[in-house]
Amino acid sequence: MKYVFHYLVLMVIITSCSKIEENNDPIIGIWQHTVKTATNENKMVVDNEEWIFNDVYLGRFHGYKNDQVVYLTDFSWSVHDGVYIVSYPGTDFPDDFVKMEKTDDGVILMRTEGKLFAEKQ
Repeated sequence: MKYVFHYLVLMVIITSCSKIEENNDPIIGIWQHTVKTATNENKMVVDNEEWIFNDVYLGRFHGYKNDQVVYLTDFSWSVHDGVYIVSYPGTDFPDDFVKMEKTDDGVILMRTEGKLFAEKQ
């Protein structure tokens, strides 16, 4: 019985040591957008938006007005065929569909309909 217990403990240790896949997607980081019209599509009155993308396909959105956070929510993201899908569960925000583009000034995210979404910081 003692050997069976040791064998089971060894099997648990071996199977629990799986390697976590590393995510090096270029979207990971902080992206910002200055709102020129003071109202975005979601009817929030903000003058700056910020998305923080992390490596486990999650992130946090901040909406700022006069440098004060007036709205914040979590989001999830995925990428399919070069199109990033940003979803805001628990809100009435529609999903954002964006593509990454390189410009002379840096890397930007463009909405699939052609409008600027955010710039990498």
